[in-house]
Amino acid sequence: MYQTLKTELRDGICILTINRPEALNALNLLVYKEINQVLDEIENNPEVKVLIVTGEGKAFVAGADIAEMSGMNSEEALPFSLTGQQTFDRLEQIYIPVIAAVNGFALGGGCEFAMACDFRIASSKAKFGQPELNLGVIPGYAGTQRLSRLCGLGNALWLILTADMINAEEALRIGLVQKVVEPELLMETVMAMAAKIAANGSTAANRAKQVIRQGFNLSFDEASELEADHFASLFDEETTQEGMKAFLEKRKPNWK
Repeated sequence: MYQTLKTELRDGICILTINRPEALNALNLLVYKEINQVLDEIENNPEVKVLIVTGEGKAFVAGADIAEMSGMNSEEALPFSLTGQQTFDRLEQIYIPVIAAVNGFALGGGCEFAMACDFRIASSKAKFGQPELNLGVIPGYAGTQRLSRLCGLGNALWLILTADMINAEEALRIGLVQKVVEPELLMETVMAMAAKIAANGSTAANRAKQVIRQGFNLSFDEASELEADHFASLFDEETTQEGMKAFLEKRKPNWK
């Protein structure tokens, strides 16, 4: 169905795999187009509770496709940057939780791709970095902004200005990833996390993501008000009533 992606739906969990191993899963305009098509499908399928993003082969995503970028002028480079930004913004803002299973190289646009997910679980063999300065450019898919917000100003300046590549343990230390596991356990670990999120009741999980994401850019008082509004509105949901009833009856909820 897709030229650059593979998708699988398993028990309410969609696994999206970037499938260009011959190019280390480099991002080009076709990849962005197909990612947006997958997001369209997810938004129209209430059965999908969690999205997992990963890469085929030894790379998560090794970066933007230099072959496609080479020879661009500024007028051509601008929409290339904006297309990546808009795609990653959409991934970040989609209502379901999104987990990056970083199996290998996550460099440049690949690191930016991972940062647009809600959180990141890495193989111990994964490598991270923003090496754009080696090409005479800067990150173009909001990497300058997401990296500083996730890992702090100093870490963002260090990684971008030196173009250093770091291993998974260092990425864990600076907060770029949340957990590091052995390669053979990566998908098992991420699937277990996704299943746990899906089992908690997707309505509340989706609202929690929305409040955290939106509240991050608000004042504390504004974000707290947003939280209270969503907290209260959930009491009109059947899932909330079922969750509380199941707790009182000492049984597992029967989510609809």
